[in-house]
Amino acid sequence: MTVEGSPERFSEPRTIEYSGHNQKTPQTKCCSPTLKIFIGLLAFCYFTKSLTGAYTKSTITQIERRFEIPSSTAGIIDVSFEMGNLLVITVVSYFGAKFHRPKIIGAGVLLMGIGTLLMALPHFIMSQYKYDTAAAHSNDADNFTVSSTSHFMDCIGCLKGESESSPMWVIALFGNILRGIGEASIGPLGMSFIDDYARPENSAFYIGCLHTLGVIGPIFGYSLGSLCASLYVDIGLVDQESVTITPQDSRWVGAWWLGYVVSGLLTLLAALPLWFLPRALPENPQTSKLDNASNQHKHTLSITEIAKDFGPSLKRLLTNGIYLLYLVYIYIYIFFIYIYIYIYIYFFFLFFFFCWLFKLAVLICTGVTSIPAATLGMFLSGWIMKRFKLSLLGSTRLMFFSSVTTLVCTIPYFALSCENIDVAGVTVPYQGSVEVQDISHGLLTSCNADCGCPDFQWDPVCGQNGVTYISPCHAGCNSIRGAGQNMTFHGCTCIQSWGLTSGTSTAVLGQCSRETSCTKMFYIYLALQSLAFFVYSLGTVPFFLISLRIVDPALKSLSVGVFLLVLRVFGGIPAPICFGALIDSTCLKWGQKKCGGSGAYLAGLFYVIKRKVQNDNQMSKDG
Repeated sequence: MTVEGSPERFSEPRTIEYSGHNQKTPQTKCCSPTLKIFIGLLAFCYFTKSLTGAYTKSTITQIERRFEIPSSTAGIIDVSFEMGNLLVITVVSYFGAKFHRPKIIGAGVLLMGIGTLLMALPHFIMSQYKYDTAAAHSNDADNFTVSSTSHFMDCIGCLKGESESSPMWVIALFGNILRGIGEASIGPLGMSFIDDYARPENSAFYIGCLHTLGVIGPIFGYSLGSLCASLYVDIGLVDQESVTITPQDSRWVGAWWLGYVVSGLLTLLAALPLWFLPRALPENPQTSKLDNASNQHKHTLSITEIAKDFGPSLKRLLTNGIYLLYLVYIYIYIFFIYIYIYIYIYFFFLFFFFCWLFKLAVLICTGVTSIPAATLGMFLSGWIMKRFKLSLLGSTRLMFFSSVTTLVCTIPYFALSCENIDVAGVTVPYQGSVEVQDISHGLLTSCNADCGCPDFQWDPVCGQNGVTYISPCHAGCNSIRGAGQNMTFHGCTCIQSWGLTSGTSTAVLGQCSRETSCTKMFYIYLALQSLAFFVYSLGTVPFFLISLRIVDPALKSLSVGVFLLVLRVFGGIPAPICFGALIDSTCLKWGQKKCGGSGAYLAGLFYVIKRKVQNDNQMSKDG
């Protein structure tokens, strides 16, 4: 016994929906109020889901620093959402379609809210954030030998058994997995429910509106991420005047946990109304034949019988030649899209262009320009399909046009980049030449050899010569004026080696800013990315509608579930982990844990890549 519709039932409702055949009721009542309420609630769920996802992307580097973990581990936290999603999405897509879909979606959203709040829990368990700084330990400003004393005291704490870092990141990992498990029901069950109770041309428009409203979430997510990142992580627990680092500093950790509390409460709020919607919408007579035939099986089949039919249903789906060709196309396209997202946006763009403070503004500017373009593209895509009543072939052509044009738009991106900042002993030597002969032994030189500077310290200062130094000690500074974030360091012998007088051999807290040419490239990037997002969004609605229309109606939820599974497995999961490991492999300066060992990424990246490219080119010339 099966629960799927026959081929005749697949075609019959579609003919009735498009032709009309003197059926006045469908003409006057094409969408029930309950369906509109469901679409609105589902759109709010999409909003909260995308808000939390965008917030996670914007705050993942702060999580990396707070837990003192490498980028590859932070990448695992990032993709744990996809991991949890792929574990259940196929099963939820199939079994959920046989039961009360609105309630199942509500349960999934509730689980997402719990997982989001769980991600903020480590902040309330861990001790206060501590960063290593010479300025924090210097009272009389005579010298910087207290840095060694500070490290010695930290080592005493290690001997006493104090934890150098907390494994609390596992809690955030588990919370993100719960988010992924809860999200599994939203897409497949939500879109199949809309497609079941709306006319085909309206279905495309409603799904377009759904994604349009959902795309607004990242605007608020990135804005929330920017706001929270500008607040110190232990806000309300420490005296802000005692904090000597600023958001420009690579050791800065913002209030990453606060956004999860806000988005978690919003997600819980979105889950409650879905529990009060009906299981089916009998008001729409256009799908009554399909619903009545399906309901007969739903009342006669047990859970065991439905479970037995899962294998044959999955086999029918995967033996559909058109559907398999569709999945192959999706895999190839998503592969290139994720390469663009993680190589360029999170790899080149966020690291090459801007320092940490400006990166917060970058997230807002990118959201303000690109997300409205994507919103317009999704809405226009749904309107085009409704206005011109695009057939399956027409939808495929629109999807193909969108895919090819998007890939073409991304090609110029790789010509846009900025040089890394000059860091003495890391990317440039202390004397100011353009080559660094030995980075591993380049931190100490004659101007700071007698200062006893610890190699583990990362307390950057910007010299009057425009070069960033690892710490005031590595700059050879011997006195301080001012307090807190207004400290200035004087008598810096390494800055004097650049030919500056003693009166100008000063440094200030934080890394030096980049050249102004990066700003021009940033504006060019915004224009190109907005165009790419607009074109890409034109194909979003056809992507989902095709997965619904090329299979039997009883397999629609399962079809969307397998489609999303392909996205997670071949795109969403490998990319962050692989490129996180790539970032780790290019790191020149790591944060140092209190009791030894490498912490989070602090500096490097572009210089290593540049050197590798130069070496490869030289080898090819020599060969």
